[in-house]
Amino acid sequence: MNPAVRYLTRTGVLLAVALAVQLLRLPQPVTGPVVNAVLLLAAIYVGASGGIIIGLLTPAVAFMVGILPPPLAPMIPVIMAANVVLVLVFHWTGRTNRYVGVGVAAVAKYLTFFISLKYLLVLLKITLPPALVTAFGVPQLVTALVGGALAALIASRFPPESLS
Repeated sequence: MNPAVRYLTRTGVLLAVALAVQLLRLPQPVTGPVVNAVLLLAAIYVGASGGIIIGLLTPAVAFMVGILPPPLAPMIPVIMAANVVLVLVFHWTGRTNRYVGVGVAAVAKYLTFFISLKYLLVLLKITLPPALVTAFGVPQLVTALVGGALAALIASRFPPESLS
């Protein structure tokens, strides 16, 4: 198969899975890990660029369809940045051991949220309710770890080279 067609097909299918899960409006402890798994599966199966595309589109679509309510609009660029960090750090660190890559990438995503909430939004004088700040803390670390473990398990069962 033409590599460009394979790239577009895989990225499109993974994006569709992520958006479908979001649109089901399942609880965050279900949706978060699945979306994180899709981001990392994209990094595994199509490369960092596929994961980045999905990581940028999912929060924007979630906002457009009302999954992210208007008070969370300032978080859209932060969520996008955290998703990109997750994908890139995993892509760079998960080549030799996916599970180590998942751990490092999950912590990096968590730190992106932490720094953004602690400093960036404060600098921009954007305030969010404390419950929302909490939701973008440790729960994001947990969903990234769970989603990453799920992605690593799927990729070990269906290695990229077996899907050519």
